[in-house]
Amino acid sequence: MSFNGSTKIGFPGIGSYPYPFAELADERTRTWPLVESPWNAAVLLALYLLMVRYAPKWMARYKPMQLRGPLFCHNLAMTLLNAHICLELFTASRALNYSISCQPCRLSYSPHEMRIAAAFWWFYISKILEFADTGFFILRQKWSQLSFLHVYHHSTMFAMCWIVVKWIPTGSTFLPAMMNSFVHIIMYGYYALSVLGPRIQPYLWWKRYLTALQLVQFAIGLAWGSQAIIRRCEYHTWVSLTGVAYMLTFLYLFGRFYAQKYRVKHRKYKK
Repeated sequence: MSFNGSTKIGFPGIGSYPYPFAELADERTRTWPLVESPWNAAVLLALYLLMVRYAPKWMARYKPMQLRGPLFCHNLAMTLLNAHICLELFTASRALNYSISCQPCRLSYSPHEMRIAAAFWWFYISKILEFADTGFFILRQKWSQLSFLHVYHHSTMFAMCWIVVKWIPTGSTFLPAMMNSFVHIIMYGYYALSVLGPRIQPYLWWKRYLTALQLVQFAIGLAWGSQAIIRRCEYHTWVSLTGVAYMLTFLYLFGRFYAQKYRVKHRKYKK
C-alpha cells in the first residue's frame, strides 16, 4: 500500500460500479488488498464456515494435536499486532485531535488520517487471522470451545470490519476499534501464557475477568453508539444503529456465557 502525503477533502464521485453502494466506498482504501471486491470477503467467510461445518467431522477420526509451539507463536503475533493497531489509532487520533463522542469521516489524505486508515486495514486483517483460533480448536478437539458464540463472534466481526475499512476507515469508528484491539492485547497475551504449561497456570487466575472486560467493552460501545444517535452526530447514522444492535447481541451472548460458566462454578464451589 502506498500512501499519499497530500491533503484532499471531498467525497467519492458517482459512476458505474459493479455492486450496490460501491460508489460510496472510501477512495483511500477502495483498491487495498482484500478490500476492493465484496467477493474477497464473501469467499473468506464461506471458507471459514465450511471449515466449521466439515473440519470437525474429519478431525474426529484422529487423535487431538497439542500444537503448543504454533499456538504460542500465533497468540504472541496476535498480541503484537493488536498492540500496533491500538497504538496507531491512539497516537494518530490524538495528533488529529479527534473527538471521542463524534468525529465525522472525511476524505483526507493527511499522513495521520492515512495512519488511521492503515490501522483499520490491519484491524480487518487481524479478524482474518483470528479464524486460526477456530482451526486450533478443531485440531486440538476442543469441542466445547467451538460454540455458537465463538463462530458468531468471529464471522460477524470479520464482516463488520470489511464494511468499516471499505466505507468508513476513519472517523468515530476509531474508538470501538481501539477498545477492541486493547482487549485483544490482554486476551491473546493470556492465551500465549496459558500455553507455557502448568507452572504458569497459578498465575493465570484472572481468566474470568477477560469475559468481564469484554462485557465492559460492549457496554461502552452500546453507550457510545446510543449517544451518537441521540446527539445526531455528523457521522453515518446507519453505522451507529448497526453498532448498537450488534452490541446488544454481544452483551446477551457473552453475558449468558459468563453467568453459565462462572456463576455455576461459584455455586458448586460454595456447596
